[in-house]
Amino acid sequence: MALNMAAYSNDAAAIRASLTDPEAFGLIYDRYAAMLYRFAFRRLGAEAAEDVVADSFLAAFRRRDSYDVSRPDARPWLFGILVKEISKHHRTETARLKALAAAHHPSSEDWLADRVAAAASATAARGALTAALAKLKPPDRDVLLLIAWGDLSYDEVATALAIPTGTVRSRLNRARQQIRLALGSVDPARTREES
Repeated sequence: MALNMAAYSNDAAAIRASLTDPEAFGLIYDRYAAMLYRFAFRRLGAEAAEDVVADSFLAAFRRRDSYDVSRPDARPWLFGILVKEISKHHRTETARLKALAAAHHPSSEDWLADRVAAAASATAARGALTAALAKLKPPDRDVLLLIAWGDLSYDEVATALAIPTGTVRSRLNRARQQIRLALGSVDPARTREES
């Protein structure tokens, strides 16, 4: 029997329904699996991302009875679980970032179009950026990437990581400073929400 996503007005309603009808949790998977996979893929690569996302949804399903149904959006909760699963794969992530940095070979071709030049600039910064990300402390990297790649707000990151919003701001500031130093004062993590 196919479930109708529109039947549940928000994530909390679907999670609450899944307590008596476990299939309803499939709606949460359908809504967010691709988003969590993209985030995990960027951090760990394809194979590890699949495993981490699967482990995250399994953990979320098992803990769905503890979900705070006063929160209609499950993204921060799911990203919090995902970050914990990623931390288990920290060595894999660090090795991947170092490999990406080492594999970077800047191009010496002359580009004619501004668009192509912009792409080349982004590619040139990639090696330095991945090296800088690998050097960040995991808690600082988690905050930076949840904001930059996960597109979460400061409050959502605080919820996801179970830390105060002030801690999110200080970790983000520290991570940005280290990234700026590594990239020569370029800030690739500029967000829509500034302090």
